[in-house]
Amino acid sequence: MIRLKNEKQIDGIRKSCKMLSAMYRELIPQVKPGVQTIDIDHWVRDWIKKAGGKPVFLGYRMKKNPYPAAICVSINEEVIHGIPSKRRVREGDLVSLDCGIDLGGFISDQAVSVEAGRVSKQVRDLNAATLECLRRGIAAVKAGDRLLQISRAVENHAKSFGYGIVQEYCGHGVGLALHEDPQVPNYPHGPNPKMNNGMVMAIEPMINMGTADIEILDDEWTVVTADGQVSAHWEHTVAVFNGKTEVLTEPLEQFVFV
Repeated sequence: MIRLKNEKQIDGIRKSCKMLSAMYRELIPQVKPGVQTIDIDHWVRDWIKKAGGKPVFLGYRMKKNPYPAAICVSINEEVIHGIPSKRRVREGDLVSLDCGIDLGGFISDQAVSVEAGRVSKQVRDLNAATLECLRRGIAAVKAGDRLLQISRAVENHAKSFGYGIVQEYCGHGVGLALHEDPQVPNYPHGPNPKMNNGMVMAIEPMINMGTADIEILDDEWTVVTADGQVSAHWEHTVAVFNGKTEVLTEPLEQFVFV
């Protein structure tokens, strides 16, 4: 069931989203060669606590074992749900960050793929194309229209480059819980509800340089590309209300594409 939010609830989600984007603005410059991903997680935990929120990913149960960190850090062939560790970021890595904040019961969700040092042209092209997939998906959000037009917009742009579109994972409703209805796939598939006023969604293209096929590592969380090629991930939280579309999280691309 899709939970439509009222104006007061959307305002609470908006505040959570602004907090999350503010965190990212400080975090992104620290994601550079040599940093350990566990240090990224520790920094995020401290920042969110000081800001008065809670890390919604920490302890989240999608499987038997709860997710053990406040942020997902997925490098290169890791698509999503990478678990922070003593692994160090290397020059040329594409580091996808995914995080959410619970601020007084209102949930935000945002992802960004950060280029560590100088990446190859192929990686930068993938990253830029994935961001453009997100932009086109958001541009397709219109009150009263159907949800799968978001999916078509993402798919059409990714396919124009021959990239693989992850199908097993997708965007979702968000705001009062981390994962709500409806699912927002990155290719046209499944239910196609109207985008009604009060709908809040996380739109998140996950685009692979090679095959769309994925595997899950033994930790039961980390999703990787089946062919070992690089994947990129961008995400915004978007609301539909009063007949308008508002991106509740703030843009981060100016901190990545410098």
